[in-house]
Amino acid sequence: MAVDKSNAEALAQDFRTDFNRLVDGVSKVIVGYREIIESVVTCLLCEGHALLEGVPGVGKTLLVSTLSECLDLEFSRIQFTPDLMPADVTGTTIIMEDEHGGSRSLQFRKGPIFANIVLADEINRATPKTQSALLEAMQEHSVTVAKQTYRLAPPFIVLATQNPLEMEGTYPLPEAQMDRFFFKVTFPFPSKEDIAEIIERTTKVLMPAADRIMGAEEVLKMRRIVREVPVVDHVRDYAIQIVLNTHPELENAPEIARQNVRYGSSPRGAQALILGGKVRALLDGRFAVSREDVDRVLHRAMRHRLVLNFEGEAAGLTTDDVLDEIHKQTR
Repeated sequence: MAVDKSNAEALAQDFRTDFNRLVDGVSKVIVGYREIIESVVTCLLCEGHALLEGVPGVGKTLLVSTLSECLDLEFSRIQFTPDLMPADVTGTTIIMEDEHGGSRSLQFRKGPIFANIVLADEINRATPKTQSALLEAMQEHSVTVAKQTYRLAPPFIVLATQNPLEMEGTYPLPEAQMDRFFFKVTFPFPSKEDIAEIIERTTKVLMPAADRIMGAEEVLKMRRIVREVPVVDHVRDYAIQIVLNTHPELENAPEIARQNVRYGSSPRGAQALILGGKVRALLDGRFAVSREDVDRVLHRAMRHRLVLNFEGEAAGLTTDDVLDEIHKQTR
């Protein structure tokens, strides 16, 4: 549906106001990390999921729980451990007897995945078998148990936290699951000033608390606005070319990709670049996506979709390093 200019400006302004209201609500509890909070809210409004990586104690879990307090949505937390089973995530079918013990029936008991906001805490501490229990839910927003499919109520988002893979007792996420995350957001260690503010806020009698900001209806409305933002051909082609340039097997791939990348991004990478770019455009008061909007979400949308080869790892490169060079060479 076409949106006229005056209406587009009003939609962009309303979107920016509501977006900042939600980010400000989370920031009442979370010190610093505003860009990270904006990234998580962007995932929510783009119908995507977020992977939050950082060492223990930097506030990953607190950020997710605070966001849930700001939203009038159902929230559940799954603590991933090595002994967690897939049924502990999705739910299971059990045998039920009536109160007189005369008949039995099968009844499905829903697992914690049946919520609007699901915190998958320390997801890389569970085995790959259990991690894969999230695959269908994250992509199709449904769960299939015993040949019966159950739909998940919108809005639905998985916010997963993980510790760096080199830490003891962790399992790397399968590439298929990594690709289902809209953004991968890395948490830097807080600065001296931020640590001082954390101490100031958390060592008093009264702790800061989050307020309810919006509910499901407002979230779904903002999602529709994101989808209505148009994308011109040259911006779309730019996002596609970035994805193509991550593939070492293609004839015109940049040298850094041919030498250091094992697998490039899937088409989901282009989708994340465009949708993330739409949110950035709206936050700038524009109802059209530019190449600069795509650039601003490049690393978050793509860093987890590249797999380096042995040469790239031996050279000490990161996927962010590769993306920087690919960005320079993409016209």
